[in-house]
Amino acid sequence: MHPTRREMIRLGLGSSALVACGPTVPLFLARSAGAVAEGGATKGRILVVVQLDGGNDGLNTVVPYRDDEYLKRRPRLAIPADEVKKIDDRVGLHPELGPFAKLLESHRLAIVQGVGYPNPNRSHFDSMAIWQTARTTVDKAAPGWLARAIDGRKAAGPGEGGDAPGLHIHESLPLPAALAGGRQVVPSLARLEQFRRRLGLAPGAEADAQAAALDRLANQERGEAGSLLQFVERCSVITYASSARLERVSRDSSASGAEYPEFYGLARRLRLIAQLVKAGLSTPIYYTHLDGFDTHSGQLSTHANLLRELGASLQAFLDDLEKSGDGDRVLVLAFSEFGRRLGENASAGTDHGTAAPVFLLGKPVRPGLHGKHPDLARLEDGDPVHTVDFRRVYAGLLDRWLGVPHREVLGAGFEPMNVLA
Repeated sequence: MHPTRREMIRLGLGSSALVACGPTVPLFLARSAGAVAEGGATKGRILVVVQLDGGNDGLNTVVPYRDDEYLKRRPRLAIPADEVKKIDDRVGLHPELGPFAKLLESHRLAIVQGVGYPNPNRSHFDSMAIWQTARTTVDKAAPGWLARAIDGRKAAGPGEGGDAPGLHIHESLPLPAALAGGRQVVPSLARLEQFRRRLGLAPGAEADAQAAALDRLANQERGEAGSLLQFVERCSVITYASSARLERVSRDSSASGAEYPEFYGLARRLRLIAQLVKAGLSTPIYYTHLDGFDTHSGQLSTHANLLRELGASLQAFLDDLEKSGDGDRVLVLAFSEFGRRLGENASAGTDHGTAAPVFLLGKPVRPGLHGKHPDLARLEDGDPVHTVDFRRVYAGLLDRWLGVPHREVLGAGFEPMNVLA
């Protein structure tokens, strides 16, 4: 028996439902219905990338608080030793990174020091293109390294459960080059509510009744096998059912006890990622941003505020996933396109530099410091020399986390960083 027009209208599935199979709603949302409807999360590994836009000052993030060159070259910007969250007798975390210090104590933070690449480029756009394509010559037409990784995964096509192979989470920024140019399309998503509003789904508890009714409709035979009517009806009902379920996940997640500092944009984006992970989507890669790190002037307060947002947001995210039982399968990578110069400038800021730390967070990491901190007495063009090629970090993630041989993605062999437990 086919759903009647009366049933469709009562559920909010009028003629506008026909567009649900088109560009109005990303196809990943419709494809996710099966996995979400079964109620069981897939248990694949997940990589969450947080891009720190603008060039994070690595020397005031992982602070060489006893280094004479650091103290001499930064008379106004150096972080005092008694304020640093000490890691060892040489370096420590910025005082606003108390949450990172707690993550380190709970064995959920790995810090790779001095990460960069040969012949560093100090242009925001060019250096970010290098990081995102994993090619040290600027080639903005090249597929991104994560796009190539997605194409190289054994389960070619959508995610293992039919979901998007990756998701970009941001309210306004375009899809990053790291996820672009591959054979698989990666959607961008700002918030779950955009689909509820677009599809006319009921808010709150009414979504539960909708989802139940839609389940009944989805299990009915519709149209002749292989017919356009069957396709449209199935696509429409599945899309609405999926949206209703994700709306319910959003509401249930709000009452789950997970506490996020909602006044931070990064926290809201990470909360959405956590909701999708807990909903059971098989998507293996999520990507988001925190911008504002181009601190040419008045750096102390601006940088402190950014690191406060970064630390609080990521701790809330990891604690949320720990409570849900997903902590073992989620790994976070946080990086920036370059660091800042050793010497402060006349505007109480720092200019574009080179090497900087990369952070890996989550239960799968080998906690602590990895690699060598740059020698601040040995500079090239006024900048610290990198001690770890960023492609070594990628190689470790590709081989040991995403399950793609790194040579296939990076085009050459690199010694993978041993940062995973």
